[in-house]
Amino acid sequence: MADMQKPAPDPQPASIPLPASTARVGGLVLAAGAGSRYGMPKALVHDAAGRSWLQNAVDVLVAAGCSPVIVVLGASGAHAAALLNAGDNDPASTNGASAPSPAAHSARQHSAARPTASVLVVHATDWAEGLSASLRAGLRCALEQPDLVAVAVIPVDVPDLNTATVARLMGLSDAGTLRQARFAGRPGHPVVIGRAHWVPLLDTLAGDTGARPYLREHDVEAVECGDLGTGADVDRPD
Repeated sequence: MADMQKPAPDPQPASIPLPASTARVGGLVLAAGAGSRYGMPKALVHDAAGRSWLQNAVDVLVAAGCSPVIVVLGASGAHAAALLNAGDNDPASTNGASAPSPAAHSARQHSAARPTASVLVVHATDWAEGLSASLRAGLRCALEQPDLVAVAVIPVDVPDLNTATVARLMGLSDAGTLRQARFAGRPGHPVVIGRAHWVPLLDTLAGDTGARPYLREHDVEAVECGDLGTGADVDRPD
């Protein structure tokens, strides 16, 4: 009797993808200053169309995939937080001098057009010491988020910042990432700082210089973004 043919082995099952890493890149908005050259805290400024600079900064980071977004407030912090909580986009508040109405709050707080992510508001009590105080407060908050691998840092006064620029800087970030946007060769924002740099950076922060000396000393990677925007920060009103 002829040998019975053995059945063909079952095909190998398709590989099951491993779960995505839980590591995330957060956003960090520095908006604590009094805006002495501008004449008011920039966290309260609106553009000509009534758009809050603060809310715009948060929305850009969220749209780029940052979560959570840490917002550091200081001068007029309670007023700024109220604008942020309301998702302010009220043309009637173009001068930032009055808080949004309850109606504006309820209509915009859950806007379907805006991506969602957790927003953590930190009040820097020592904000008058300068930019370093705001950055310290933000990084300390970031250290409390165990799954953050890096943060994308921006000041509130870059109103033409866009999602594409933030996304380019985020790239494949890890704990050792240290990148800074360049606009026609000029350093700007965002700056993406990996978790491995947070504590060493905290140890160097002083005065109103922020992370600039640390970035120079640690060979920050420059990423040209001049094709995406101007990167201009606004120090004075038009």
